Amino acid sequence: MHIFIGGAYNGKTDYVMRYYQQQHVVLVDGAIPKEAPACDVLVLKNLEKWLVTQSLEDDAPLIQTMLTELRQLAQQCTLAVIVTDMGRGVVPMDKQARLLRDTCGRFYQALFAEAEQVVRIWYGIGESIKEKRE
Repeated sequence: MHIFIGGAYNGKTDYVMRYYQQQHVVLVDGAIPKEAPACDVLVLKNLEKWLVTQSLEDDAPLIQTMLTELRQLAQQCTLAVIVTDMGRGVVPMDKQARLLRDTCGRFYQALFAEAEQVVRIWYGIGESIKEKRE
């Protein structure tokens, strides 16, 4: 699993599409598909849009379910997940926004622990922050 993280409008999607430009890529926005489509690389982005529709009060089971689904997809094709960095110390005033930020933080920690590769995107420039060596 490859993870790409960056702030809003930092060029994450463009970077990922260039990164995989020689392969057949399918991009899914705001959802985790139940099955991987026929492709070389499945790119998921904006999972935060889907998360905001869920109950985030007790997020541990939700995070485990998401990780299980992502693991299954990663067995079928190369899986790339684009996530938005929501932290940076800013605590939202709105309770739902705080819950989303907190859930994303816990989800990202679990996701990054499993990832083979994590790249931080800063205005279109990628910096590898994790790469598993075999």
